[in-house]
Amino acid sequence: MSTTILIVLTAIIALAIGVVLGFFIARKYMMNYLKKNPPINEQMLRTMMMQMGQKPSQKKINQMMRAMNNQQGK
Repeated sequence: MSTTILIVLTAIIALAIGVVLGFFIARKYMMNYLKKNPPINEQMLRTMMMQMGQKPSQKKINQMMRAMNNQQGK
């Protein structure tokens, strides 16, 4: 009886440690990923449009940012 309880407690403790460790590893990974690949902002969008030969107006940039935010929300 006591060995069964010991096994169950060990499994629960190992699961809890795994969840906590997994959270911190995933958090560290996402922070590094966002540092290397920042999300697109208005300045980056303006630069990309100018490189493609378009003259970006603020209205067009706002429209594209809204479209990108809607796409990410889905």
